[in-house]
Amino acid sequence: MSVEMLEKYTLDYIENFSKQNNEPEWMKTLRADALEQAHQLDMPKPDKTNISHWDFSSFSHQAEAEEISSLADLPDHIKKFVDLSKDDQNLVILRNQFKSYQTLTSDLEEKGVIFTDIFTAMQDHPDLVKKYYLTEAVTVDEHKLTAVHTALMNGGVFLYVPRNVVIDTPIQSIFWQEDENLALFNHVIIVAEENSQVTYVENYLSDHDETQTVANVISEVIVKDNASVSYGSVDHFAHGTTTYINRRGVAGRDAKIEWALGQMNDGNTISENVTHLIGEDSFCYAKAVSVGRSDQTQNFTAKIVNHGKQSEGLILQHGVMKERASAIFHGIGKIEHGASKANAEQESRVLMLSKDARGDANPILLIDEDDVTAGHAASVGRVDPLQLYYLMSRGISKQEAERLIIHGFLAPVVKSIPIEAVRTQLTDVIEGKVY
Repeated sequence: MSVEMLEKYTLDYIENFSKQNNEPEWMKTLRADALEQAHQLDMPKPDKTNISHWDFSSFSHQAEAEEISSLADLPDHIKKFVDLSKDDQNLVILRNQFKSYQTLTSDLEEKGVIFTDIFTAMQDHPDLVKKYYLTEAVTVDEHKLTAVHTALMNGGVFLYVPRNVVIDTPIQSIFWQEDENLALFNHVIIVAEENSQVTYVENYLSDHDETQTVANVISEVIVKDNASVSYGSVDHFAHGTTTYINRRGVAGRDAKIEWALGQMNDGNTISENVTHLIGEDSFCYAKAVSVGRSDQTQNFTAKIVNHGKQSEGLILQHGVMKERASAIFHGIGKIEHGASKANAEQESRVLMLSKDARGDANPILLIDEDDVTAGHAASVGRVDPLQLYYLMSRGISKQEAERLIIHGFLAPVVKSIPIEAVRTQLTDVIEGKVY
């Protein structure tokens, strides 16, 4: 991303955009400062992936969209992500970053739950959003992409669960990139106060194929003492979308964060999933699956940092590469000094279905404490011929046998997606990308 790209988005543009969305003064100031920093900061440098030639500059920042009066009015490829049989759903749909549909059940409203788009949240709860927006999990000045995200943020959601509130049904967001040129500078904030519990699922999807645009996504998940957040996502940006996704979590004492990420983009992708286990006895299980095809390049990082005593971080990454796709899977377990009796475990495995496909599993353990446990497993290879032979010896064709093996390989994450309609759609996406 060059400085020239930012000339189109001047301070006047940023201020007018902020004014259009009735943002509080603190947000206007944050945007202006971020724009200045974006001119000075360097691009991120993901290990083993050169992104200097990636196109982060071709996009438009705003687009038009209409409200959706009923879920029945959605196109079929979007309907698959929702349960049309249920009238009461906790759902936000952003169509071209415009809040097109929103529902929150009355019982959750009465309990003080907030679930809305990020602009409405800033208008109705400015102090609460300010408290968590780029303050604990991600900082503006990490590199150029975080600064540009802050300056140009054009959509997202805010989910706040008060103390002692347990939400039994999933909360869902759909981010629908209908306009082929529109960039998604999307920001998601989830806050679970003490003793609360919530399951959140999001879907990113595009309506175009080759048109070049950008997705620059940041998610911040703040989980207080004895609270729990399960976070599921299906990312399915089109081939022409250059994607940077940064998901961060911070867990307090006895807190729990579970990630289940279906990374199904068709374009070049950088994805970082980092969780800090701050409190004692905190826990994180980060699961992710990816399928690469065509000529795309992907770089995935799953990192869990153990700060608290008896904290436990588990990483599971499975990827399937075909045609000329390449992917690097970094698994990083870091145990800080003082995190005695912490545990860091990880597993990264990659299947390559074509001779030109490339996969790299890169396990890293960084241990600064003595009284801990840690371990890792990594493998890169082809479909096991013994498994194929076993299935084919029972009358199953080679193609069907390979299909069953791949679905079984990805099943640990697919089964973790908590909404059946989304889980089914993820399975369909995998099927379409592999065959």
